[in-house]
Amino acid sequence: MIKVSIIGATGYTGSELLRYLIPHQDVELIHLTSRSHAGTQVTSYYPFLTGSIDLKFTELKPVTVFTDSDVVFICLPHGHSMELSALASTFDVKVIDLGADFRLKNIDVYEETYKVEQAAPNLLKDFVYGLPEKYREEIKHAQYIANPGCFVTSALLGLLPAVVHALIDPQSIIIDSKTGVSGAGRSASTDKLLTELLGNFKAYNPLAHRHIPEIEQELNNSSENTVQVQFTPHLIPTERGIFSTIYASVQDGITEGDIIESYKTAYQDEPFVHVLDKGELPQMKHVSGTNNCQLSVQFDERTGRLLVLSIIDNLGKGAAGQAVQNMNIMFGLPEKTGLNTIAMMP
Repeated sequence: MIKVSIIGATGYTGSELLRYLIPHQDVELIHLTSRSHAGTQVTSYYPFLTGSIDLKFTELKPVTVFTDSDVVFICLPHGHSMELSALASTFDVKVIDLGADFRLKNIDVYEETYKVEQAAPNLLKDFVYGLPEKYREEIKHAQYIANPGCFVTSALLGLLPAVVHALIDPQSIIIDSKTGVSGAGRSASTDKLLTELLGNFKAYNPLAHRHIPEIEQELNNSSENTVQVQFTPHLIPTERGIFSTIYASVQDGITEGDIIESYKTAYQDEPFVHVLDKGELPQMKHVSGTNNCQLSVQFDERTGRLLVLSIIDNLGKGAAGQAVQNMNIMFGLPEKTGLNTIAMMP
C-alpha cells in the first residue's frame, strides 16, 4: 500500500483528493493536516464522507508527516510549499505540490508574478511539471511534481498539438476561459456570496492573470517560435468546471484534415483526453467530478482560424484528479486507478 498524507486537507482541493483517494485500492491515508481544524473528525468537517473514512485532521508536524509517508500532497497557497519541500528533500518521500511554487522555472518570472521570493531555487530542477500528456516519462522517474494550474491544463491540452506541429501562428492565440467559483478556493469573501454570484458573470485579471506565464512557458517549450497568448478568465455562477474557448490563426497551407489528424493522433492513447467527433460540442457537466478533458476542434475556413473548445473539471483534471494521475504514474500503477469516475448528470 502507498502511504499517503495531505498537507492542507480542508480546502476544496483537499476534499477532492479525499474523494479520489479514499476508494483508491492502493492507498492508505496516514496524515491529513489542517491549521484550523486539528483534532476534528474528518466526517464532522466533510459530512459527505460519512461512512467512508475514520480519521481526524492533525496539526502539521512536517518531520512526522515526511517520515511516515511514501507521498505527500501539498495543498497550500503559493509561498507556503518551498520550505516544506526543502525539508522533504531530506527524507525518502515523494512530493506532489498542487500550488504554484515550482511551476515556473524562471525565478525572476515567479517572483514578479507571485510577489514572493523563490526560497528553494535549488529544487526547481528536481520538480517535474505534472502534465502527463507532455511529461509522462519524466513523471515516471520523478521524486517531486509541480501540479499544473487549472486554467493552464485546459489551455495546454487545447493547444499543444497545434503548437507542436506548427499549425497556427504562435502570436495569434486568444484563450477565453470560464470557471466555476470553487477555483477561487474555500475561504469566505464578498465576491463569492450567493447574492454576488447568482445571475452574474464577470471577467477578472484580464491582462495579468498568474497563469499567463505558466501557459506561455509550456507552449514555448514545445514551439520553435516564440508563443504569446491573450488570456482572459471569467467567473460564472456554478460550483466547478472550466470551459476554455481558444482561437488562433491557422498557417497557410494547413487544412482541416491536418488539424483533426494532429489532435486525434496526439490524444489517441490518452486515457483522460477525448477529442470529440465533428459536430459534437462539449459541456461542463460532461466532465463534472472526473479527471477527463473533452476537446472540440474546428477550422473556420471563412476566417482562417482554429477554434478549440476545451473543458475540464477545475478540481479534477485541473487539480486533484491530475495529482492522483501523477501519483499513479510515479508508483507504476495504471493511470486510471482510483479515477474511474463517471460525470455527474444532471
